[in-house]
Amino acid sequence: MDLTPEQIQQNYLDFLGYIDTYIASPRKERLLEYYKSIEDHLVTAPASIRESYHNCMPGGYLDHINRVTRAALELHNLWNGFREQGAGATYTVEELVFAAINHDLGKLGYAGKPGVLPNDNDWQVKNQGAKYKINQELSFSAVPDRTLFILQSQGIPVSENEYLGIKLHDGLYDESNKAYLISYSTEARLRTTLPIVLHQADMLAARLDGKGYGYLS
Repeated sequence: MDLTPEQIQQNYLDFLGYIDTYIASPRKERLLEYYKSIEDHLVTAPASIRESYHNCMPGGYLDHINRVTRAALELHNLWNGFREQGAGATYTVEELVFAAINHDLGKLGYAGKPGVLPNDNDWQVKNQGAKYKINQELSFSAVPDRTLFILQSQGIPVSENEYLGIKLHDGLYDESNKAYLISYSTEARLRTTLPIVLHQADMLAARLDGKGYGYLS
């Protein structure tokens, strides 16, 4: 599935709308300033490097981010419907949306260097569906770690709930998240449900993105 120029433009406007609607000042202005500074790359970036994953196409990144944000808001309402059973939100809606719109920011790269580049290896493109490749000019970093680094480098504060939501959004697909998500005592359990809601939203969006084959965000 390829996005039309009109769809790409609308996704960008919807993305800015989430920031304007849900994020309070002064973070709103800082986010808008940063994202507008990388606008050209933001609107054309793919969500993944392989066609077998989700939204491996120009504009796929923002399409995925918007789907995750919409899903997160819907799941937030669902969880709150079970508040009497102890499943109510332990975070603010602003924290949820902030984590959703920024959870994959690290994929875009940093300091003018895109996270991925068009793949010039024809064999990989044809036989592996790897339309893009990782930009080797960037230091290796897990996506959540680079995301959090970029936000702090731009002077954009992150709450503890948002930090955990972004860090843990891949759930148990990321081995390093086990210490947070698998516990054997009440003392070691997460105090916020935001990472769980965001992970569910990410998985739902990945299944619906493009061909719907993606499992990881």
